[in-house]
Amino acid sequence: MKKIVSILLIIGLIFLFSACSVKTDNMSETTSNAPAESSGIPEKGNKTIVVYFSQTGTTKGIAEKIASITGGKLYEIVAANPYSEADLDYNNDNCRATKEQNDKSARPETLNDTFELDSYSTIYLGYPIWWGQAPRIMDTFVEAHNFDGKKVIPFCTSGSSDIGNSDNYLAELAKSGDWIEGKRFSANATENEIEQWIKTIK
Repeated sequence: MKKIVSILLIIGLIFLFSACSVKTDNMSETTSNAPAESSGIPEKGNKTIVVYFSQTGTTKGIAEKIASITGGKLYEIVAANPYSEADLDYNNDNCRATKEQNDKSARPETLNDTFELDSYSTIYLGYPIWWGQAPRIMDTFVEAHNFDGKKVIPFCTSGSSDIGNSDNYLAELAKSGDWIEGKRFSANATENEIEQWIKTIK
């Protein structure tokens, strides 16, 4: 009699453990198939490129953080004729940058700008603010490229000036693309600050 009871007890325990195992497996499947919560940050490899022009390294630093957050590729706009410190002397009305900024027809030449935007759907476009506006070399860049079907997101760096109408001005020159309202960052902008801004972009 005791043997029969023992055998029945063992069979019962085996059945109980099997049922628990099946339930656990089913719960695991449900969890793994649940949709991930969206962070608002584009996934890496999302055909994003961060294009920037930087003379002091400030805009470059912000561009690198944006690329890190979005997984985008970096592309630097380089002047064929590099700017010297004297060229950027804000106190000299005859310096190169002042003359360029005062001449809306000025189009500084870029170095080796041969790449196409065809394979990118989102373009972050960064630049410093010179005399309240984007450097004229940015005019050269946007006029040389087709932004049809692209989302263009301007950003700028400045010690005190805001982005002003520089983003709208570049959009008018480009004559193509879906341009989003731009954002100004200081040199010490944190990655978290930049990430919060990116999350607001629709």
